[in-house]
Amino acid sequence: MRLALAMAGVMGFVPTAFGQAQDRVVLGPLAIDRTEVTIAAFGRFLAARGQRTTAEESGGGFEFEGGWVRQPGWTYLAPSGTPGAPGDPAVHVTWVEARDYCAFVGGRLPTAAEWRQAAYTEMRETPPSGYERGRTYAFPVGDDPAGMNLSTGDAWPRHAPAGVTRQGVNGLYDMGGNVWEWLADRRGGEALTAGGSWWYGADQTRAASM
Repeated sequence: MRLALAMAGVMGFVPTAFGQAQDRVVLGPLAIDRTEVTIAAFGRFLAARGQRTTAEESGGGFEFEGGWVRQPGWTYLAPSGTPGAPGDPAVHVTWVEARDYCAFVGGRLPTAAEWRQAAYTEMRETPPSGYERGRTYAFPVGDDPAGMNLSTGDAWPRHAPAGVTRQGVNGLYDMGGNVWEWLADRRGGEALTAGGSWWYGADQTRAASM
């Protein structure tokens, strides 16, 4: 998941409910987390509420193996059945849990339109070399997918820690690849996601694939 904040005229770091500064990128009226929410951050939220996740209560999260299969012991603390590091992205989190986390720290999940603009259209006033203000790119990291955590051609066999892949459009990480992220939008009873994951190819990270 990734937190969005509807903002106006606020720059720099935004204090969270934990009295810490969360690294966010301000893009006009919106601020969005630079990286995916980490295990450490999500764990603080759960501890403050005295809450366990659905995956923990149900015996494990799911992985797609020709269909969604529950994997015993797979939770946000153990993304693939073994303990994750504090800086790994929080996974096996339901849409409701992601929504509640964002509200707890003073924000909300981004909409699909907000996600698409932040992921593909460079909006910084003075972007670094390689990016051009106002330009919409084919991939969340620019004209080609190199540097994302995808199914082939990268250093990570499964998920990567937050913020270690190639920094992309608007200075954001992992808007494509690595792990799926929840959106605010729903289609009937279906919660929607964006970005693709480490087991997808590059084509699933294009804007048209959302």
